[in-house]
Amino acid sequence: MEIVRELCSFEGRLAGTDAERRAANRMAERLRDTGRRAAIEPIHVQPQIGLVYAAHCALGFAGSLLAVELPVVGFALVLLAATSMYLDLNARLYLVRRLFFRRASQNVVSNGGRSDASARLVITAHLDAARTGAVYSPKWMRLFERCANAVPFALSPSRVLFWSLAYLVPVLGVRAAGVDSDLLSVLQLPATLVLLVGVFALIDIELSPIVPGANDNASGVATALSLAAELKAETPSNLDVWIVLTGGEECLMQGMRSFVRTHRGELDRSSTYLLNLDSVGAGDVRFEVGEGPAVTYELGSRLTELCAAIADADAEGPNAFRAAPLRHGFATDALPARLAGIPATTITCLAPGAMVPANYHTAADVPEAIEPEALDRAHGFALELIRRLDADVGRSAGTGPKPKRARRRRVRAGASER
Repeated sequence: MEIVRELCSFEGRLAGTDAERRAANRMAERLRDTGRRAAIEPIHVQPQIGLVYAAHCALGFAGSLLAVELPVVGFALVLLAATSMYLDLNARLYLVRRLFFRRASQNVVSNGGRSDASARLVITAHLDAARTGAVYSPKWMRLFERCANAVPFALSPSRVLFWSLAYLVPVLGVRAAGVDSDLLSVLQLPATLVLLVGVFALIDIELSPIVPGANDNASGVATALSLAAELKAETPSNLDVWIVLTGGEECLMQGMRSFVRTHRGELDRSSTYLLNLDSVGAGDVRFEVGEGPAVTYELGSRLTELCAAIADADAEGPNAFRAAPLRHGFATDALPARLAGIPATTITCLAPGAMVPANYHTAADVPEAIEPEALDRAHGFALELIRRLDADVGRSAGTGPKPKRARRRRVRAGASER
């Protein structure tokens, strides 16, 4: 809670701001106080996330209108907007985003210093805070959660906007081929209106104030630093533990994208795991098995298998973590790692039936709203996962205990004595 309050004291820590920079420097000091090395790695971000996606929606809206008179031009504009948005949402390549100015941000990177370890574990959480907006009001969030729980697929606002663009591509393609009918106009209308609403909603977000960010994500940073201190005191036998506190997550994981690209030579896909901590300050533990703001990327790996094993064992006992798998249509810092082929998952905390964290992107996301019990659950679950991963890596590398073989040897020895 002390770390949560301290981070929230850096008011307005939007990506690329001086407040974010000072928060990163302070968290680096805290890591050094635990005896770890910590470096500040500069990155560049485009923090105007609302305007970036408003531009995509506006481009698609304009293309839909132009297609009535200039079908080929309208089709080309919508195709460009859909392609750019798909690549942008999946943190692969930036097109329209490059039109916006960049700001300096930073990642705090603390490597474990154990290059001879059998595997590397990257524990990460993002430092920056988001803007609020009318769409994040409790009324609209409740409506969104009801819709998300009612459909058989993952849903998110970004998916609604992207698939509206994608839907328009074949419709306008028919127009560009020379077909003109009232039916095409009827088919165009719903998606076109969705894009228009998206323009106004996204501009509203860009003009809204920055939230305190206690749950999202001072809680994750505090848990990561707590784990760092505990693992420094009791070092895992087979893991080289890194702590990475990213900037620019709220402008679609630009900090993690830069980290993965910069350190790709050190992040062996066969022996690197990434554990992301995001919004763990209220609710029950959830471990992500699938996410993505446009399409779902499965996060299935040894990490999620161990998470499921912990959840199953806990459910049969005290059920202290109240853990369950989560698949949603949003994106976290686990996604760039997953796209790079690194096994990754995110631990978060949600209320039963909720799809977004408590006080998500609202002014109510203050330290007083944090549940210490939720922090304890997330910390305990993450620590249990790390211990099990350490033992699992040890067994795979031949350095851990082999209880089954030992038991067979004892059985043979007993038979010889008899």
